[in-house]
Amino acid sequence: MAERVRAALAFLLVAWCTAALPAQEDADARLLRLAGQLRCVVCQNQTLADSHAELAVDLRRRIAEQMRAGASDEAIRNDLVQKYGDFVLYDPPLQPRTWLLWFGPLLLLAVAAIVVARSRRRHRGGAGDPP
Repeated sequence: MAERVRAALAFLLVAWCTAALPAQEDADARLLRLAGQLRCVVCQNQTLADSHAELAVDLRRRIAEQMRAGASDEAIRNDLVQKYGDFVLYDPPLQPRTWLLWFGPLLLLAVAAIVVARSRRRHRGGAGDPP
């Protein structure tokens, strides 16, 4: 009889533990998905999910705490944007204050192209003149 009770308790314990796993997996997947949309402000070229920087670890922990408290993904993103600005978003909104984030690389490319073109013109002009 005691053996049957132990077996039943073991079965219930296993069933209870495995029933809790999908919820944990969903929370982990949600955390990874959200952290994948956010930029590590230390590394700048990695997501929070990929970064091993101390700040990224702390931010992932903070996100997990907010999730456990019932915060929505949007509320968590808004909290991080308030603290770190739109730069923390890998896909920042197109607004006047984020134009530099969106168009800065194109501006740098244009400036580099102008510098190279002028340098080539000077080099060609100077090489054709007699000494």
